[in-house]
Amino acid sequence: MKQIGIVICNYNKKNDALACIRSILESKFQDYDIYVVDNASTDGSAEAIRNAYGEQVTLLVNQENLGGSGGFNTGLRAAFQKGYPYLMCVDNDALLDENAVGNLLAFLQEHPETGIAAAKIYHREAPDYVQQFGQKIDFENFCTDVTYFNAYEDGSMPEYVYTDAVAACALMIRRSVIEKIGFMPEENFLYWDDTEWCYLCNRAGWKVASVGNAMALHAMGAKKELENTFPTYYAWRNWIRFFMRYTEPGDWEAMACTFLDSMFQIVYEGLHKGEKNRSRTVMLAYDDAIHGVTGKAGENRIFTLDTADGPWDKLFSAAPAYVLHTDKYPGTAQDIRDRAERMGYDIRWYDVSEAPENTPEIILCDNIFQIEDLSLQKIYIDINDCILASEEDVLDVINYNYSRRTFIEAQKPIFLQKLREQRQEMLS
Repeated sequence: MKQIGIVICNYNKKNDALACIRSILESKFQDYDIYVVDNASTDGSAEAIRNAYGEQVTLLVNQENLGGSGGFNTGLRAAFQKGYPYLMCVDNDALLDENAVGNLLAFLQEHPETGIAAAKIYHREAPDYVQQFGQKIDFENFCTDVTYFNAYEDGSMPEYVYTDAVAACALMIRRSVIEKIGFMPEENFLYWDDTEWCYLCNRAGWKVASVGNAMALHAMGAKKELENTFPTYYAWRNWIRFFMRYTEPGDWEAMACTFLDSMFQIVYEGLHKGEKNRSRTVMLAYDDAIHGVTGKAGENRIFTLDTADGPWDKLFSAAPAYVLHTDKYPGTAQDIRDRAERMGYDIRWYDVSEAPENTPEIILCDNIFQIEDLSLQKIYIDINDCILASEEDVLDVINYNYSRRTFIEAQKPIFLQKLREQRQEMLS
């Protein structure tokens, strides 16, 4: 019997999955078996994996996409039945260092108090920068904080860190932990499943660690909206659901206000920009969360991204040149320049020191709805692409805080009532 059953979950990332398998096969430590779960891919992944690796891996093909948690669990259950004392999850777009598998196993063997150990993850696109080296669950602000995110690897970080959670990107778990807490929370379908699994591991008495000498590269952007609101739905529904399940009763009202405030901002910004589909998805994700709806998203939950170019057309056509105050927002400034070029506008962008007199100015900010200058002498654009440049925009800013209070007070009793009902069901 091998010591480790390694599970790779793949969906429509044929080339990434092939590279991931190869990186594991090149490990110095070889006492493992690989299980590749294909989640009903449509890009020929299963055939390519079978042709490339044949008897080197066990290929399990799901007839439908069961999501990240369902896909991993397909492989974890198969490996668990074989009796491996350790199991491992690896994302299909991860590349493991040759020492990663062996060093994770060694860490667990040397630290019996640890139930889960994960690799130190670096950006695949920028390997000198850390993507994740532990994750804190913040029950004061009802969010998670990825420690050392985007930190430059200068050798000064700890050898390992004990933490609240780690990503399933390259995660090793003891068989005994699964026997106690079960497999990955499958009802999430996607996102927050690994966070909840680690949280349950900690609650059961084991520690969760990120191990510095076990390294992996991982592609970024899996949660970024590219074409539709698919990632938004699962991120929001499962985020709300997690804190509804585990927040202490004394913090329920604060939690409700935090989520409702965040939802309101998404909705109000969507109305201001004329882009409503993200708002629709967020509100439907919230509705599903408070009503206990889990698993794969139902119908009319995920929508094509809608973009409204009208406000930008109005801005770019109003003047041939602008002073652009980049200050601490160089990324937003570049996005604005790129947008103008993409839309066919030849705008001359000036720094403050070189601009001709009376050139209109654009000030970048965090949130236009907190701007007190409503004179329209300057244009404000925030990091979420909201623009303050017209009388109509001024009205939106003036009405923001009152609308926010109204939204929160109207929704809070519903949120809290559904929260009480769900917690009662958990106790029964």
